[in-house]
Amino acid sequence: NKIKKMEKAKKDEAKRAYWSDEEFAKSKQQGNEAFKNGKYPEAVRFYDDCIRRKDNDLNSNGEDLAIIYSNRAACYTKLMEPHMAVSDCEKANKFNPNYVKAYLRKGTALEAMKKHSEARTAFNAALQLEPTSSEAQEGVQRCIQKSYETRNDEASIKERVKNDPEVIAIMQDPSMRLILDLYRP
Repeated sequence: NKIKKMEKAKKDEAKRAYWSDEEFAKSKQQGNEAFKNGKYPEAVRFYDDCIRRKDNDLNSNGEDLAIIYSNRAACYTKLMEPHMAVSDCEKANKFNPNYVKAYLRKGTALEAMKKHSEARTAFNAALQLEPTSSEAQEGVQRCIQKSYETRNDEASIKERVKNDPEVIAIMQDPSMRLILDLYRP
């Protein structure tokens, strides 16, 4: 038991020794440069390093970590990994619930996953924080349009009609059955 405690203390000490604001800033800058140059896997590695360079238990580091998680989410979106992007955006919002970019990136990733109602919720959260955000307004409009498109395709209309209690009652009415049988080719 003492050995386990000592090993844990050693790991914690090594972790604390790795924390550095200067190295954090350097890794962040390198990650941003890699992102601008379209080297998304490399940017993810730099952002991973940034996350390890800050104590995620301190509230004072919340804003920095929210930015890094959001930036890494942008990389994952570019790499077509929307699940990872959503996860990072949720972490970013945990660290800073008022960070609009994280909500916008989460909405974009959810759109890529074809989860339009959840994406709309994320875009609405961004609008709550920044009502003039054109990106959030456009995202909400896209989600509304997609939900209408999927709601009104032929298969979903048939499914809704088939399960509608009023239609079922009409179809079970003997006089309606007689009329339908007369006009059936």
